[in-house]
Amino acid sequence: QLQLVESGGGLVQPGGSLELSCTASGFTLYGYVIGWFRQAPGKEREGVSCISAYHTNYGNSVKGRFTISRDNARNTVTLQMRDLRPEDTAVYYCVADRRHYSDVCAVKGPDALYDYWGQGTQVTVSS
Repeated sequence: QLQLVESGGGLVQPGGSLELSCTASGFTLYGYVIGWFRQAPGKEREGVSCISAYHTNYGNSVKGRFTISRDNARNTVTLQMRDLRPEDTAVYYCVADRRHYSDVCAVKGPDALYDYWGQGTQVTVSS
């Protein structure tokens, strides 16, 4: 079964750090743009970050605090999150786009852009 699987979510205090991972099952992430979205209750889905072959991009709300990276050998994309704030609380999803790997990736594209979606992992920032 072809799917993306997120892991690493949890509860963290404000100012803390978490590392999310996105792993592909049944296919290789090489050749795909991988993006991270998040959605909090009652809010619109927000583009967080993306990584293509040579580019990374970040939403304004996370610039300077989050870092995305990929390890094609491990078939994993990692989102390192630091200085977390209560407003970072959300379900975080990873997505895969196979058509724009060589391009500068868009932090948030239309839903139809993405070939695969993960099920999401909850991140809660609270004291």
